[in-house]
Amino acid sequence: MNEHFFKIHKWLYPVSWLYGTAVIIRNKLFDWGFLRSKSFDVPVISVGNLAVGGTGKTPHTEYLIKLLHDKYQVAVLSRGYKRRTQGYVLATPQSTAKTIGDEPYQMYTKFPSVTLAVDENRCHGIEKLLALKEPVVDIVLLDDAFQHRYVKPGLSILLTDYHRLFCDDTLLPAGRLRELVSGKNRAQIVIVTKCPQDIKPIDFNIITKRLNLYPYQQLFFSSFRYGSLQPVFQQGVKETAANVIQAGKDISLSSLTDTNILLVTGIASPTPILERLEDCTKKIETLSFSDHHDFTHKDMQQIKERFKRLTGEKRLIITTEKDATRLVNHPELDEELKPFIYALPIEIEILQNQQDKFNQHIIDYVRKNTRNRSLS
Repeated sequence: MNEHFFKIHKWLYPVSWLYGTAVIIRNKLFDWGFLRSKSFDVPVISVGNLAVGGTGKTPHTEYLIKLLHDKYQVAVLSRGYKRRTQGYVLATPQSTAKTIGDEPYQMYTKFPSVTLAVDENRCHGIEKLLALKEPVVDIVLLDDAFQHRYVKPGLSILLTDYHRLFCDDTLLPAGRLRELVSGKNRAQIVIVTKCPQDIKPIDFNIITKRLNLYPYQQLFFSSFRYGSLQPVFQQGVKETAANVIQAGKDISLSSLTDTNILLVTGIASPTPILERLEDCTKKIETLSFSDHHDFTHKDMQQIKERFKRLTGEKRLIITTEKDATRLVNHPELDEELKPFIYALPIEIEILQNQQDKFNQHIIDYVRKNTRNRSLS
């Protein structure tokens, strides 16, 4: 299946019209002030999208963390999708993907100095974060909160997938949009994500015209950049594989030639990862699950059986960082598999030599609003 092609289910248009009417009424109630959006006296940056499914919100949020956390005390607030807890939960070293959600847990393990919490009620979550005495929060990053209009962020970043631009899509359930395309007008920054590395200059111009943004909106393009494979577990490998994999060491993608790979994913769109790995080796088996999939006993058995079918000494199980958060503490994962499981890190690259401009835009907003806070 080519995930770069999508269908509009026109026969569902009547349902989409009903859904759209409800969304329009809700947004108008906020616009007219009948429903209130709350502002806060710290910089609040929202990262979200108009569509359901993956547009790269977590990697872009991580990009902002890296940009800001050396100079400011950054807090990240997420809903914590598919967690088994409710209400406000502050991440601690005892947290797991089940208690705070897989994507928040991924960010917390990568950036332990960052304050991270989950709460369905973003206003309540921000209030709890700002009430912390140690550390004192300087900035709040909201993950996937574009439709959560009870919070009025100071800066909204809207993401749209290069392969499924919001201008080509339509409302649920006929399409995948959560709200009308006009919702884009609330964003100060729009980023076209998952762009191919070899995107042509004419494509930038075409997309820019098609998105039809206002002069106050900044448009950027980003692409995924994949790092070296990182071991999910630190146990040593068996003697039979010692000449192939070094225990606890990262593995460069360039060294995967002739490696037999089982790619295990539970994300919205595994196609970009598969395409990147196919540049390194053609010996790839895939095992795909739905986004945020909760691995079962049957799944663990299937992973084991599929891995055993791989031939040769050079064998690996590759997964995403998000999926690794759900595998790392899984009680039914076979111990023999652990040394062979590696996660593929994803980072964001801002294209068109616009990285410095993007960074400065974010930093200027934060500096201005933290200074205003200190003067208040």
